[in-house]
This record gives sequence, structure tokens and C-alpha cells, in this order.
Amino acid sequence: MAQSTIEYTKAAQDKTIEAIKQGQAVLVEAVSAWAEAAQKAIPADLPALPKLPELPKGVIPSADEVVKTSFDFYAEVLEANRKFANDVLAAAAPVLKDAPKASK
Repeated sequence: MAQSTIEYTKAAQDKTIEAIKQGQAVLVEAVSAWAEAAQKAIPADLPALPKLPELPKGVIPSADEVVKTSFDFYAEVLEANRKFANDVLAAAAPVLKDAPKASK
């Protein structure tokens, strides 16, 4: 039985996501190995860096806060784009339902 276009697309998307996840896992492992090696390479008798003046709490966000707020924003943008695309399809529905179907 032949796959439908949607089934084929979904399978390709699934494989793409899996490849992305595998690549990300390899990169996380490489960064971890690099961090361990870099930590071992720092001499124990290295002089301390001069202390920087402290900023009021909350002036500079943590890396975790930056990641969270950025991805929360991207999720909202993606949802807004999904709604927009569905609204455009709904607005065009009267014309799309009357359009001639492609012949095989």
C-alpha cells in the first residue's frame, strides 16, 4: 500500500527530528568532555581574577532565565504563526473548496 503524502511527510519529519536529537546529544557530550578537560588544565596555583563590582540582583539574568524566556517567546511566536496560517486557510476556504482538483 502506498503511503499518503501526509504519512510520507510525517515519516520524514520524524527522521529529521531524530537526527537533530542525535546531533544535539553528541554536541552536549563534546561540551561536557571539553569542560572536564578545561577544568583539569587550569593550574591550581593560578592567581584569582580581580573581583568585579557586584550589580544589583536581577540586572543580568542567569543563562537559565535567558533560555527559558527565549524559548517561551519562540513558542508564542510559533503558536501565533499557526493561528495565522489556519486563519488564512479559513478565510480562503470558499475559494479553495471550489478550486478544481489536480488530475493524476
